[in-house]
This record gives sequence, structure tokens and C-alpha cells, in this order.
Amino acid sequence: MSSKKMISFIFGTRPEAIKLAPVVLALRNHPMLQSHICVTGQHRQMLDQVLDVFGIVPDVDLCLMEPNQTLASLTARAVTAIDAYLAEHKPDMILVQGDTTTVLCAALAAFYRRIRVGHVEAGLRTWNKFSPFPEEINRTMATRLADYHFAPTEWAKANLLREGVPEDRVFVTGNTVIDALFITREKVRRDPPEIPGVPKELMNGQLHRQLVLITAHRRENFGAGFESICRAIATLAEAFPQTAFVYPVHLNPNVQEPVRRLLGGRPNIHLIEPLGYLPFVAMMDRANLILTDSGGVQEEAPSLSKPVLVMRDTTERPEAIEAGTAKLVGTDRRAIFEAVSRLLTDPEAYAAMSRTENPYGDGRAVGRIVEILAAVLPSGQ
Repeated sequence: MSSKKMISFIFGTRPEAIKLAPVVLALRNHPMLQSHICVTGQHRQMLDQVLDVFGIVPDVDLCLMEPNQTLASLTARAVTAIDAYLAEHKPDMILVQGDTTTVLCAALAAFYRRIRVGHVEAGLRTWNKFSPFPEEINRTMATRLADYHFAPTEWAKANLLREGVPEDRVFVTGNTVIDALFITREKVRRDPPEIPGVPKELMNGQLHRQLVLITAHRRENFGAGFESICRAIATLAEAFPQTAFVYPVHLNPNVQEPVRRLLGGRPNIHLIEPLGYLPFVAMMDRANLILTDSGGVQEEAPSLSKPVLVMRDTTERPEAIEAGTAKLVGTDRRAIFEAVSRLLTDPEAYAAMSRTENPYGDGRAVGRIVEILAAVLPSGQ
């Protein structure tokens, strides 16, 4: 029997997979630690795409997704399924990432089994329980359950200390998404992927047009917020007919319906299928600026020197705002139009947002995390 300590990685969504994959890879052939991969399948297709990119095969797939599931039903099934997994495999620690339903359920199930919990990307806060929903409560509760807190920034560490987390259990590591981004950027630059629905000439530089990349899928923006976002994009497309607007549209019907209705059929708006991680990184690398309500994009884009306009009223990543790499614009139609217009027409404003240092890390977060795990697990601290 192996004397290595077993770390169980439990995740279910595309962002979790992206940010944990470099840690999984770093534990291959580690002399003291071994990994065991359990996925919940919370994002089925998008999760599998990321696993393929990094060459990771799950040891256990719980396949929890059901059509039209509620958060309550997913939570109940996830806790039960993860508990059974932990009972069978008995890891020395679980490692979770971020603020998804999978994170909350895995941390709770591990607590019930008295298994230690490591939380990657700990300490993000908006202090608004409904924004983002349900992520703010997921990560806050995960903090109460975790034993080791891998904070991406000093600001995140300060949040944890303010909430009473012992300082010797908080480690500032940087964000693992930057490690994943650097690995993937090299791949797409060596072998650029084709992106269905986007002209090849637009991607390879033969068409020297500005490109705005759009991602929007947040639950709290459903309804009036999405209507406003779409109308702003439509107005921008009319005002800047030589600019390409590329929008990989999330599969959720609450996103698909307003997007197709308000943006379909416009010559310079490319509504495409959701992108796998490789083509998405290629698209970020090509874009001039990014309009998003995503959290991860706020972290990644600065390392590619891309300005980010955030279509949310709050952000748990204020470091990007303070550094000038990102700006909150909410879902107001006029605010979105004016912010994008300025970046497309004002070189000085563009340069101010694109020439800043990434506050989320240097691409060496994984090494720091693995070093800490190797120190705390054998000692039983």
C-alpha cells in the first residue's frame, strides 16, 4: 500500500477544473502526495472539455446533473453522493476551489467525515448574500468548514482574518488560473484552434478589425438585466459597424432567449456556441477588450493585457478595479455603451487599462500550494 497522502480533488464546473488542473498535474509523480479526482458533473459538457485539454481522467464521476434541477435538489444529491464517495475512498484531505454548489457540498460532507478541507481561492467577498447568487454564501460557508485557506491576494487574506480565521491557516499564493492560462496560451499560440462561427481571417489577423469578446451568464442578471445588456450590445454594433462582437452564448434558456431575439441576424455580431477552454483562451488573446459578468475573466485578462468591463454591480475581485485592469459598468445600457465606446476610440484610455500588472498572480501559485500541502499533510498539522 502506498505511503503517500491522498488528496481528493472534488469539483464539478469548468472554472473549478481550469483552476485545479495545474495542481493536479503538479502532483503527478510527487514523492509524498497523490491525487484522486472526483467530479460531480455540475457543468457536464464544459467540464469534460477542460479535462481533455489538460489530459485529466477522473477516478470517480458522480454524474449529478438532472434536467431543470433546483439548487436545493442539486445540493441534497451532491452532499449524499460525495459522502458516499468519501466513505469509500477515505482521502487524507479534500481540495476544493472557489464558490460553486459543489464546493459547499464537498466541504460539508468532508466536515461530517472529519476529513480536512483545503480551499483554493479562499477569501473572496462582496458582503451581499444575493450578489453573486448563490456563490457569495457558498464561499462564506466553505470558509467556516475549511482547514487551510489558499488566498489569491492579500485582500482576500484580510477578509479571512477579519472573519476570525487563524492566520497560520491562511496562505497567500496567487491565483492558479494564471498558471492554467500560461500553460494554455502557449498551446494555442503554437497550434491556433478553429472557432466555428468566427471567420478564420478575423482570428489570424488578415482582417484588421477590433474585436470585442462578450461573456454573460450570471443568474442575478436574468430578466431585465440581460435585456439591457443585449440592447447595449445592439447599439454598439450599430455605432461601430467595423468592429466584430463575438458572443459565445451560454446554453441556459434565460440567456439564449433574449440574446437570440435582440442580437440575432446582425452582420458584425457573431453568436456562437459556448467555447471550450482552448478556443476561449485563443479568443481572449485575439480580443481587443472583454465585456463580461464572469469572475474568472477578470483574473485572466490582465495577463493578456486586455481591458475588462464588468457587467455587474459588485465584484469580489476589487484588486482588478483598483489596479485599473477592470471597471464595473453594471447592466445599465448607457453605461455599457459609453465604456465600450471610450475604449474603442480613445487610445490613452485603452492603454491605461491594458498596461498594468496583473494583481492576481505571477503564474507560480501552484508551486506554493503544493509546497504547503507537502508540509502540512505528513505532519498532521
